[in-house]
Amino acid sequence: MLHQVRSNPPRLLVAGFLLAIVTGTILLSTPWATRDGSTDLMIALFTATSATCVTGLVVVDTWDHWSIFGQLVIMLLIQVGGLGVMAFVTLFALLLGKRIQLRDRLTLQRVLGKTSMEGIVRIFRYILLFSFTMEALGAIILSLKWIPVMGAAQGVWFGVFHAISAFNNAGFDLFGGFQGLTGFTGDPVINMVISGMFIVGGLGFVVVYEIYHYRETRRLSLHSKIVLLVTAILILTGTLVILVSEYNHALRDLSLSGKLMASYFQAVTPRTAGFSTLDMDSLLLPTQLMIMFLMFVGGSPGSTAGGIKTSTLALLGIAIVSIIQNRRETHVLNRRIEAAEVSRALAIALLGMLLIFVVTFLISFAHPGDFLRALFEVVSAIGTVGLSLGLTPELDDWGRILITATMFLGRLGPLTIGYALAYQRRQPNLRYPEGKIMIG
Repeated sequence: MLHQVRSNPPRLLVAGFLLAIVTGTILLSTPWATRDGSTDLMIALFTATSATCVTGLVVVDTWDHWSIFGQLVIMLLIQVGGLGVMAFVTLFALLLGKRIQLRDRLTLQRVLGKTSMEGIVRIFRYILLFSFTMEALGAIILSLKWIPVMGAAQGVWFGVFHAISAFNNAGFDLFGGFQGLTGFTGDPVINMVISGMFIVGGLGFVVVYEIYHYRETRRLSLHSKIVLLVTAILILTGTLVILVSEYNHALRDLSLSGKLMASYFQAVTPRTAGFSTLDMDSLLLPTQLMIMFLMFVGGSPGSTAGGIKTSTLALLGIAIVSIIQNRRETHVLNRRIEAAEVSRALAIALLGMLLIFVVTFLISFAHPGDFLRALFEVVSAIGTVGLSLGLTPELDDWGRILITATMFLGRLGPLTIGYALAYQRRQPNLRYPEGKIMIG
């Protein structure tokens, strides 16, 4: 127990991400990282944070500003940030044949969102193999798509870069002009390959592991069932809302199949992927509000995605239903949910909303007439999404610092950082008298 407290896994995660960001900032500040041989330190820091936190918000165009070396650094930061810093520490340990210590197993447990350490290293080996296989498969398909158009070298580079960016829910692209994938709105290969990769990456590694082994085990945990159910509901609801809202607006020039594809892609990409086949700034307000909600929810625990997570949303919904029905306990699918888990879900959601309010409030001082754009940008940052209404490149240094900090907090989660900073000591074994507070 003492060893567990001293090791402080959350603090190791925070320190690992900070180290990756600092390293990336130094590399992106070098003359050979940009096309013109120079870059501002704040731009390097912002980009390194956005890549490590797999967000995708940028203040300069990735293709026009950064050289191939700079793009390679960004891609590696995406890979490290998506799978987690501890993933690569463990990978090197496994390659060297070293035994994974208890401290590292505790950290891996938190990274994967597991409730126990049973089989944690075996699961982790599978996850690494699965992740690299998915990225390689995506890279091959995308490369074959782009080589006839761009040539072999650039086609392969674009395929590899976008496959890694997609699977890790990063949202970085190399198509220039801050337009994202708007040139591929009706392309079924690009839409389905990229969306498939970031959906799988956002489900959570434990969920994917259980699905893969379902034929053997014939069971899914309660967590996996909830994640899959909420993910399906969000995809269907988001697609329907965007289709209805933009049918005669942003989608008006597309065929019916094109409308469905664009609506589907735009409904799944706010779940922290950050790619876009539609111009965000041209969308109607109801669509932008729906996208902000999806960005706030994000993906699932133990995945490459951010947000408050699908399981958090589910727990809050289940708790509300239990309160309305005046149940003494919260339960779903014939399983009881501990009150501590509901409290944790509530804390995550409230801390996320509080952070959004504070950062939007502070940014509004410099951009008083851009409330919606500021709110959208902040929600995108805390959800580590990368979708933008165009405000990020216009931010001053103060605004960039705020968004940088928000991306960092959004990737690691306010609770994880709080645990890391708190002095963990043994709680006294006592209970206070019950008190009553009027609510409502």
